[in-house]
Amino acid sequence: MAAGRSGRPVRWSVAAERALYGAGPGFFLREAPGAHFRTAVHASPLFAQAVTVLLRRVDDALGRPADGLALVDMGAGRGELLTGVLAALEPDEARRVRLCAVERAERPAGLDERIEWCSEVPEGVVGLLFANEWLDNVPLDVVETGPGGRPRYVLVDPATGKETPGGPPDPADLAWLRRWWPLRGEPGERAEIGRTRDEAWAAAAGRLAAGLAVAVDYAHSRDARPPLGTLTGYRDGRQVRPVPDGSCDLTAHVALDSCAGPGAVLLPQRSALRQLGVSGRRPPLALASADPAGYVRALALAGQAAELTDPGGLGGFTWLLQPVGIPLPLRAGA
Repeated sequence: MAAGRSGRPVRWSVAAERALYGAGPGFFLREAPGAHFRTAVHASPLFAQAVTVLLRRVDDALGRPADGLALVDMGAGRGELLTGVLAALEPDEARRVRLCAVERAERPAGLDERIEWCSEVPEGVVGLLFANEWLDNVPLDVVETGPGGRPRYVLVDPATGKETPGGPPDPADLAWLRRWWPLRGEPGERAEIGRTRDEAWAAAAGRLAAGLAVAVDYAHSRDARPPLGTLTGYRDGRQVRPVPDGSCDLTAHVALDSCAGPGAVLLPQRSALRQLGVSGRRPPLALASADPAGYVRALALAGQAAELTDPGGLGGFTWLLQPVGIPLPLRAGA
């Protein structure tokens, strides 16, 4: 969908909601996310296997409930993660696990019938709620400081992406900025108000009766917010100018520290995956002689593991782990 004629400027949260999820342009209603950007799920089956290990740990922490447990995938795309987990589970395990994909798009053709397709998180979930690169697509507002050092909403033309200054932030957004993204007052400084993400995460995690809620995203912390923000677009695997006309993905890094609820812990993806058995160690050379084909397979998996844990790439993601009624199944700070 190409940009059309100029329209009335609106706040970024309004424009992005229409562009990504609206009945007209709706980028994510008609496009498979994997066709436009590559996540850890698409990079290697090792990621789904790690989530499977985490699910088993949650099951053990819950005492292996007699009624089974659930795995809820927030922003499930086309069901790739749950498909990978289903392949990694033993048959008796798969019979105990309710797999629920939460997504606004229509159910994709050919998806395994054991995977439920849900428009929202079911109530009273017992198990694991996993949100991989979901919060970065929750629309938010942007502010920019003007000549007087005061923040004003940034308005955007949905058809062209042209930005203009709007009015001052409302009290709730100002309060969020003061607590989580304090501005120095320098002209041109930008901030992305993560209050909508905080509320979206609290609502999703609030459906968990017992178990673990996990959000995985590119993130930043209060002491190191990017002075110009991170809002950008992606189309066909390439970064593009963020124009909210439905022609591209719109994404911004997440202030996961502001999302974190009581008892939550933040871990680098590198640490989380290593604790779940994903290692980039090369196989021993002796295997090349004893089992050449096995050596090649092991070498390929080591390369995939290295990509998933590379701090300059996918390993640069942050995991927000929020346990509900169970001990944290990963070591904090490891």
